[in-house]
Amino acid sequence: MKLDEIAFNEDGLVCAVAQQYDTLEVLMVAWMDAAAVRATLTTGTATYFSRSRQRQWVKGETSGHTQRVVEVRYDCDGDTLLVSVDQTGAACHTGSRTCFDDRVLTLD
Repeated sequence: MKLDEIAFNEDGLVCAVAQQYDTLEVLMVAWMDAAAVRATLTTGTATYFSRSRQRQWVKGETSGHTQRVVEVRYDCDGDTLLVSVDQTGAACHTGSRTCFDDRVLTLD
């Protein structure tokens, strides 16, 4: 699939799930615009779009907790990306390895 076939939403973004390439651990979920996807594929470093700051950001640019991109896949609808990465340091902005460490949703 080519980039122009990705189903970006009305804001020009696509959901990106970052996963540790060797353990398959889900690390985080973020958003990418077309420029961030291009930068990710070109540089091999995960680049995302911050909805709160309304700008691109390279994972680890300030924290040093980087994501080296191994592969980028897309789902059957082309509206979600799976970014296989080699994570250095914490993936979550809270300092945790993953954004999904210990939060289990229940009906209680």
